[in-house]
Amino acid sequence: MKRTFWFAILSVLLAAPSWLAAQESHGDYDHGSVGIFADYFRFAPTSNSHTNFIGFGARAGFNANRFVAIEGEMNYDFERNFTNFTNNGGSTSFTTTRLRPLTGLFGPKFQTPGPFKFFVTGKVGFVNFTESNSAVTPGNVGNAISSVGGPGTHFAVYPGAGLEGFWGPFGLRAEVGDSIYFANGSHNNLRITFGPQLRF
Repeated sequence: MKRTFWFAILSVLLAAPSWLAAQESHGDYDHGSVGIFADYFRFAPTSNSHTNFIGFGARAGFNANRFVAIEGEMNYDFERNFTNFTNNGGSTSFTTTRLRPLTGLFGPKFQTPGPFKFFVTGKVGFVNFTESNSAVTPGNVGNAISSVGGPGTHFAVYPGAGLEGFWGPFGLRAEVGDSIYFANGSHNNLRITFGPQLRF
C-alpha cells in the first residue's frame, strides 16, 4: 500500500509539467487574467520622511499576444504600518489612517510565455490623496474614487517587475516597482503587491 501511494504521488508530479504545457499549447488560458492583491506603499514625500501604507487592490489584463498584455489596476491604501526595532527585538502594528492614497494605473506588461512568467511593466495613471476619518467601507472607497481629478490628484508613472505562476487557471503574482508621482517635482515611492490571479 505504501509503495502504491508513493508511486501515485510520483506519477502526478511527473505528469503535472506535461499537463500544464498541454494546457498552454491548446491556448486554454490565452485571453487574460484578473486578480486581487495586498498592497504596500512606502510614501516618501521628502528624502528624509516616509510613511508605510497597507491596502488592497484589483487588476485585470488582456493578452495582446503571448508576450504582451494590457493591464489596468487600482488600489486603496487605508492603513498605516508602524514598525519599531530595539535591542530586544521588533514590533509592528497597523492603524487606520486619515490620509488614504488611491492609485490607478494602466499600461503594458511584457512577459515570458508559459505557466511561470517573469514580467516587466510600465504604466501611467494617477495617485490621489484623500482624507477621511470614516471607517473603510465600499461607500468610502467610492468617495475616494469620486474625488479623483481634484487638488489631491497627481500624475504618476510606474515601472515594475515581478513573477507569476499558474497551476491551471489559478495562480499567484508578486510584483515590486517604483510609484513615481509628480507634485513640484518627482517623488519616488516603493510599491509591493502580492495576491492570487485567475486566468481565462
